[in-house]
Amino acid sequence: MSVSFEERSGVVSCGTPWGRWYQTLEEVFIEVQVPPGTRAKDVRCSLQSRHIALSVRGRDVLQGKLFDSTITDEGTWTLEDRKLIRIVLMKTNRDAGNCWTSLLENEYAADPWVQDQMQRKLTLERFQREARIIYLLNFYLHQNPGFDFSGAEISGNYSKGGPDFSSLGK
Repeated sequence: MSVSFEERSGVVSCGTPWGRWYQTLEEVFIEVQVPPGTRAKDVRCSLQSRHIALSVRGRDVLQGKLFDSTITDEGTWTLEDRKLIRIVLMKTNRDAGNCWTSLLENEYAADPWVQDQMQRKLTLERFQREARIIYLLNFYLHQNPGFDFSGAEISGNYSKGGPDFSSLGK
């Protein structure tokens, strides 16, 4: 299993015989190399909550039960430059602790080092989002100095990285 780390984008990918897959807190990306000149009509792609099936020119490329559930209506695929299929799956569970260890339940697993790098990337992504929220909150408080949160208490479940503030940024 090959791995690459794209420093600019922070992508930690897991190589496969057909291409690669990688993930963010919210999405799983699948990139499939196809023969040059492939047309959209040559592609059959079925994206379901826990299942994926991809065939090109009648040949099965990728098929099986996904590692975890996705939002069916938000999954997409595109054919780029008639040589690359990019599939984007929206994770149902968008917690930093939900780092997929493989693409499918029993296939395309990340080796332990890659898994560790993926988990680190997702944790960093979560911290960056939360820092952005804190920055916006501080900016708002400076613009509206009458708000006082000094007596506020924070409570919640701190397992899997603490409370989830991701909905605040939307």
